[in-house]
Amino acid sequence: MKYSLKNQPKKEILVVDDTPDNLRLLSAILTQQNYEVRKALNSTRAIASVKADAPDLILLDIKMPEMNGYEVCTALQRDPETQEIPIIFISALDDALDKVRAFSVGGADYITKPFQEAEVLARIEHQLHIRELQSQLKAQNEELARSNRELEQFAHIVSHDLQQPLQSIIGYARIIALQSSELLDATGNTYLGNILEAGNRMQRLITDLLSYAQIGKDSEAFSRVDCNQVLAQALSNLDSALKESHADLNYPDLPTLLGNETQLIQLFQNLIGNAIKFSCPEIPPQITIALSQPDEAYWLFEIHDNGIGIPPDSLKQIFKSFQRLNSPEQYPGTGIGLATCQKIVKNHGGEIWAESQQNVGTSFYFKLPTQDLS
Repeated sequence: MKYSLKNQPKKEILVVDDTPDNLRLLSAILTQQNYEVRKALNSTRAIASVKADAPDLILLDIKMPEMNGYEVCTALQRDPETQEIPIIFISALDDALDKVRAFSVGGADYITKPFQEAEVLARIEHQLHIRELQSQLKAQNEELARSNRELEQFAHIVSHDLQQPLQSIIGYARIIALQSSELLDATGNTYLGNILEAGNRMQRLITDLLSYAQIGKDSEAFSRVDCNQVLAQALSNLDSALKESHADLNYPDLPTLLGNETQLIQLFQNLIGNAIKFSCPEIPPQITIALSQPDEAYWLFEIHDNGIGIPPDSLKQIFKSFQRLNSPEQYPGTGIGLATCQKIVKNHGGEIWAESQQNVGTSFYFKLPTQDLS
């Protein structure tokens, strides 16, 4: 796609060449194409011109007194305020090593003299188009980051504001159930039970939303974490569920790594809790944690169960927020657990995925960096 200058502000190009005839020729060509042209006869003036008012693109000769073009490009690339300006070298040097050096110091393109006018214009338009796309992408990323921050703040504030009235609703419903249930008929007690069940579901959802929103905010607070202690705490939190389901759990000695202890506890708790929740009816859960190190950079964890499994066409969807594959009546939950696991693993620089066979079982795999603990 050709970059169009119609309805666009004039793009400003700085031409740097110690030969006045070259400057005049390039200036005439570019001016005819509606570019704003600035000229510099030497490296010192070129750098001063760029720092005073950054152009959209620089055409830079290599063989110049004082500083050559390579040195000028290096200086501009080292300055955060000028390093994003595309630089096209335009030189009589046509050896492959000259061109390699030009790209190695940060040049965006290379034109050999004597040049063809059409080639110069095409390469300039191409680089300006790339820069325009980069600017758009940067603006979109900044807007996305801002929207994400606002969304996290909104979720946090709304969740906190919902906590107090919801606790009041659940609290009063429990008082009625304890003190006045005999005054209600069967229908009234059913309604009361529904209120308590709905309130508890909403409370779990708020808690999960808060946890999800918080992940990543304290990513710098990483420390040495013994995964054996992490697993012990996760199992302690799941103690009732493990006993009620008669689950059999096997695991090896786990490593110490850099991470956020609270998040890692939540990661293990969510995955083991899922293995218990989605077990086959009347079959005690068999849960195995395996550990390997395919390469020095990562530990590979596997949490395998013998549960109901996941349909193949749903495996790519399970890590999205609020994705449910089963009815909440049959398998209670908020649909945020696996999305939280993915966010935790990504926050630690790893990745997570699953393999599954329906009515056979599921394996969740996640990689966490070993990192240097010395």
